[in-house]
Amino acid sequence: MAKHTGTDISKRVHNIPPGTSVESFLIHGRHFTEKWDFRHHIIPPQSSSVTYRLDKTERGARGFQEYASGDAHKTKPIYIYDRLDEPTRGMLEDELASFEGGDFCVAFSTGMAAISAALGVVLNSGDQVVAHKTLYGCTYSLLTNWYPRLNIKADMVDLRKMDELRNAITDQTRAVYFETPVNPTLESLDIGAIREVVDEFNKKRADDRKICIIVDNTFATPYCQRPLELGAHVVVHSLTKNIGGYGTDMGGAVIGPHHMEGQVLLYRKDFGGALAPKSAWPILVYGLPTLPLRLKRQMETAYEVARYLHGHPKVSRVVYPGLENYPQLALAKKQMRSPDGNFVPGNMIYFETVEKDPAEPLNNIKVVDWIAKNAYTLTLAVSLGQLRTLIENPGAMTHAAVPPEKRLEGGIAPNGIRLSIGVEAAEDIIRDLEKALAHAL
Repeated sequence: MAKHTGTDISKRVHNIPPGTSVESFLIHGRHFTEKWDFRHHIIPPQSSSVTYRLDKTERGARGFQEYASGDAHKTKPIYIYDRLDEPTRGMLEDELASFEGGDFCVAFSTGMAAISAALGVVLNSGDQVVAHKTLYGCTYSLLTNWYPRLNIKADMVDLRKMDELRNAITDQTRAVYFETPVNPTLESLDIGAIREVVDEFNKKRADDRKICIIVDNTFATPYCQRPLELGAHVVVHSLTKNIGGYGTDMGGAVIGPHHMEGQVLLYRKDFGGALAPKSAWPILVYGLPTLPLRLKRQMETAYEVARYLHGHPKVSRVVYPGLENYPQLALAKKQMRSPDGNFVPGNMIYFETVEKDPAEPLNNIKVVDWIAKNAYTLTLAVSLGQLRTLIENPGAMTHAAVPPEKRLEGGIAPNGIRLSIGVEAAEDIIRDLEKALAHAL
């Protein structure tokens, strides 16, 4: 008999056999759930009902009152209306919460809807959020374009330096927000160290003024990193990326402690942005069950591609958490662990082309444009985590909302390139990169 190496997720999830691995759980889920009757099918159903039949007024009234008060908890759901709750999305939420190690999960239509909700239930007018200086472009826009209109201040500092975090925190601070690994530069932020600093301040605060650590775990996924175990209070995901895996459906998720569930559900009810059942279903049926398989293949390939780029004369810098020269290798090995304890550095690579003048990235443009027109295994496209290997220039594309001087401060160089490695053969990806780099001066 093969040796069992997976984490025993039955310690977190009731009604599944003791010793069950994460890989098996993501395929089979909860065989018996109050979200649906599993006795007559193998594949979870795709529900398509906007509204639900109620057997009496009292039941409908009770369901609405729970959501109106912000006290709704989905252990015994009352289905009324899709935007409130429905079974297919509920099953996906149950699995994500268990996978990430949180008390609840609320799914949204996009990752940005989830980020907006996680911050929205914590922050009020007059509050402050402290964030890392490098953020995904749309998150940066949310904090700098929209939050000032709500009298919410956003201060961005280098969260690799605990002194900068301590100096940024004020009486108005209610959230510390960051990605790790960071998009697109892939530096790692020490979740445990940040939690220690936040705890210093929280000891002196009332419960309703404590600082909440919110981590965007999209790049790593719960397979490669579980921030709640490392000290975060809340985790957000873009389900559109690695968790969805196939580039067909958008989604987002907020995962956190029990006491926040009602408020996050209330936010989704009032602001909208609920994940559609037709989008939840493929993520539940195809995305989650294949995530470990896809990532294992992608990481093997990512390491080979990163090693190739590191030795190329027309590449000035390569960042991949799995490379031996990764500046924060010890931290990456500490945080980026699969459920069975292996080091899993993910499938994202960041590299910079050699340029005569980095401010005018002529080689970068030549390389990426050649790929867009000629490459077989590389696709010029934003997003990440798909079966196909995707390439883009973050400064010109995904992070264009960030002003040029702020991009430079955050380490996003004009000649930077972000690679999301797919499941193609490493030698085919390297062949295309070799041909593309040959066009650099």
